[in-house]
Parts: sequence; structure tokens; C-alpha cells
Amino acid sequence: MRKIIAILVCKIIRFVGEFVGKGSSLPGKVALKIYPDVLKDINLPKNIIAVTGSNGKTSTVEMIAHVLTDAGKSFAYNKEGSNQIEGVTTFILNNSTILGKFKKDIILLETDERFAKYTFKYVKPMYYVIMNLYRDQLTRNGHPEWVYNCILESISDDMNLILNANDPLISMFGLERKNVSYFSVNRLDISTQNCTSLYNDSKYCPNCFNLLEYDYYHYSDIGKFSCSKCGLKTNKAKFSVTKADLDQKYMVINNKYKIDLAFSNIYSMYNVLAAFSLLVTLGVDEEICAKSLSNYSLKNGRVVNFHIGDCKGTLLTSKHENSVSYDQSIDIVINHKSKVDVLIIVDAVSRKYFTSEVSWLWDINFEKLNHQNIQRIVLSGLYCNDLATRFDYCNIDKEKIKVIDNIENAVEYLKEYASNDIFVITCFSDKAKFLSKVCIDKG
Repeated sequence: MRKIIAILVCKIIRFVGEFVGKGSSLPGKVALKIYPDVLKDINLPKNIIAVTGSNGKTSTVEMIAHVLTDAGKSFAYNKEGSNQIEGVTTFILNNSTILGKFKKDIILLETDERFAKYTFKYVKPMYYVIMNLYRDQLTRNGHPEWVYNCILESISDDMNLILNANDPLISMFGLERKNVSYFSVNRLDISTQNCTSLYNDSKYCPNCFNLLEYDYYHYSDIGKFSCSKCGLKTNKAKFSVTKADLDQKYMVINNKYKIDLAFSNIYSMYNVLAAFSLLVTLGVDEEICAKSLSNYSLKNGRVVNFHIGDCKGTLLTSKHENSVSYDQSIDIVINHKSKVDVLIIVDAVSRKYFTSEVSWLWDINFEKLNHQNIQRIVLSGLYCNDLATRFDYCNIDKEKIKVIDNIENAVEYLKEYASNDIFVITCFSDKAKFLSKVCIDKG
């Protein structure tokens, strides 16, 4: 009876919440108060997929869902990205009958890397994709190696792991395990001999702390690595990007499956590769996967096209407290083929908690914006002066930098003075504050 009451209350609160644009976590939170072990009594399908990691979870899950739809599979997923235990409970109960039977054949979960061990207490995935681990929300998450230990607690022996072979910390999950498939990206034209980030958290082997050797880097500490002491290395991958051209916007997996990229950067490539790897492991035909993923444009709003006056613009939703995410957005900006103006907004550090801790700004390689393509840089939001202090150390011409705390005034400034394509770099927390001030392009 408690199970039925918990499910019913969850559905009612969720129904009401949809009308006010809220309710992805609250219904599950209330249901867990009524019956803390409610998920234990839900009749779940055999095929449960989970995706976790610091970056790329939401985009990868969306692509997997898109292909499963094209392949005619019966599935449900936490589309809103509410990925902690309360949000997952809302999703599970809302997609179950009153008696507690999940309505679909496949569950697809985006799961928070810290909270997976709690979610998987009752909802154990058969397939577990682990994307990457970076410095991310350090106030909440601590160091990546601490998050690694959280994820480790969520892994059980009967899971099929699908791991990023180019991430040293992620590779650790596959040590002395069966049922592991790796995905990787081979050396590309954009690969470098040295780490181009301001720091390298994988300079030393995460297994034995010996100095790691790299054949090449793709970005941050992601690349081909090996340890001469313990043998940790980039494992042979079942799924590899063997060729890619970011200018021509395509990638090739295993020398056979060409996938055109709707948004061309190395980050997107890894997300597509992870999705392909999971889907093929699940049993979806490779040709269907490649065709469905080709030119797929994400609907999650991470990239939004707009215009200000006569200038075209692109908003790149980066992730506050995550320097790797910002570095990738900056790479997109400086690789643009024409001159650009850039607006960087930090108005709220987090949607989940209050903090004015902005030391993470010093991990972002803003120095790359000292580039011939960059004509104007506008710094805006509550923390614009913290940004300005950081830019004082970037050796960028001060004449190019304008500090405007009010976001609406920053938009008006660009409307008056911008004459190039515009890129906006900000976070989920601040995205709507900007988009409400401009004209969003449809389609």
C-alpha cells in the first residue's frame, strides 16, 4: 500500500508541476519520504542504461534516445536531466503503473557521478557508460579522484562498462574487469604533443603515481598515454574515431562508419562516439546508428543561434566551475573562420547552491582569446570584475576589453558597436538571462 501511495503522490505532484514548469525532483523527494525503498519494489526491465561523467552526459543521452527512437525501441529516459536520486525516482515512478511495473522495455538514465551509488542501490544498469572526469564544481565535488571513488562504489561485477580509453582516470575502472568495452579517438590533425590546458591533473599515473607518458593530447589530459611502471595505458578500443575533419564536419568510426557532425568540435565527437559505442553494444545495427547520428542537431539548448541587430550570434552553454568546458568553447571561438566579438557572462555561479567562489576562473585558458580573430571582448554579470581581474593577466590588449555588469546593457552595447559574428559563453545558470534580451533564431 505504501508503494501505491508513493507512486500516486509522485504522479499527482509531477502532473501539477508540469503546469508551473517545475517538479522534476520534488515528486521523487516526497515519494521517498513516504516510502524510502519504493524503487526496490518497482518491476524494472532487464535493459537499463546509465551514462555518467563530468561533461557530456545530457548530450550523449539525448543522442542515444534519438537513435533508439529511430530504431523503434520501447524506452523512456530522464529527458529533463534531473539526475540525482530524487529526480531519478520521479522519472521511474512517473513511467510506472500504479502497481509498480515500468511501462517500457529500456530505461535510459543520465546519472550524477556522485549520486550514482545511491541510485544504483535499486536501479542497477546493465550498461554503464562513463565519459570523463575533470575538475568540476569543486566546492561541491572536491577533486576528480574523490569523484572517481564515488563512481567506483556504484559499479557492480555484472555491469557492462563502456569507458573512455583516452582518460587515464576512467581507464582505471576497467582494471582486472571483464565485460569492458573502450572507445577512443586516434591521433588527429588537431592533436598536440603537449598539454595545452593551464593544468594537467593526469600528469601522474592515477594508479601508481609514476610520471605518465603521452604520445599525444586531444585536449586537457585526454589523449594516448602509458605508464612505464604499472602498465596503465590507453587500452585498445572496440570503437575508435579513425579519421575526422572538423572543417569538413565529419568523423569516421572503425574506418567504416562516417558520421557528419551538426556541431563540429572534439567534445561533440566524443559524445557521438560514446553514444555509438553504447548503442552497438546494446545490439542496435551499426548502419542505423551511423545514419541516425549523422547531422543530428541537439535539442537540449546547449548551443543556441540568435542575432543582435544585423549580427549573427551563437551561445555556447559552458559549465561554470568547469574549466575544461570553457576551454572547449574558447577553442570553438578562436577557430571560427571570420572575425568575432565575444561576450562572457558569469552572473550566478550555480543554480544548486550559493557561492561566490570563483577561483575556477583561473583554471580557464582565457589567454587563447589573445587571437587575431577576436575583435572585442565584453565581460558581464555579477562577477564581471572577477573576470576583469583574471583578464588582467591574459596579455590581451585592454582596448579590446569592455566590462559591463548589467547583461541587458551588454547586449545594447553589442547592438550598437558589434559588426562581426558574436559568440556568447555562459552557463545554464545564466543562459536565459541573456536569451531573453535577444532574438533567437528558429530551426
